[in-house]
Amino acid sequence: MMKTVFVLNGPNLNMLGKREPGIYGGKTLKDIEADCIAAGRELGFQIDFRQSNHEGVLVDWLHEANDKAVGVAINAGAYTHTSIALHDAIRAISVPVVEVHISNIHAREEFRHRSMIAPAAKGMICGFGPASYTLALSALHSITG
Repeated sequence: MMKTVFVLNGPNLNMLGKREPGIYGGKTLKDIEADCIAAGRELGFQIDFRQSNHEGVLVDWLHEANDKAVGVAINAGAYTHTSIALHDAIRAISVPVVEVHISNIHAREEFRHRSMIAPAAKGMICGFGPASYTLALSALHSITG
């Protein structure tokens, strides 16, 4: 039986491929989902890939992951920089969480330099474009065995 990893995506990530391609590239979220499913298969993971523009839904999914997954990769989008609720939800669960960003948030606007969820996450991968997601899956594989 394959281990499940949740890949959670926050606000505006449904607009990938259309939204600021100079920053986020031309891949759609569906393209990234396909990449994650293929990488997950190689790593022995079943990927549960989700997106919501609503903070509370992301909190609920983190809670659900605690019972149904061995780990979580999360691109919380703008909630990264504002959400104490996501920080607290990550701290409340026992499965490892890897924070993911397509762009290098530290090379962007000042307000993006601070992540509210980083102190609660196992680690962060940013700046490698859509490959940041598959790198996060590799990181989860290395820490979940």
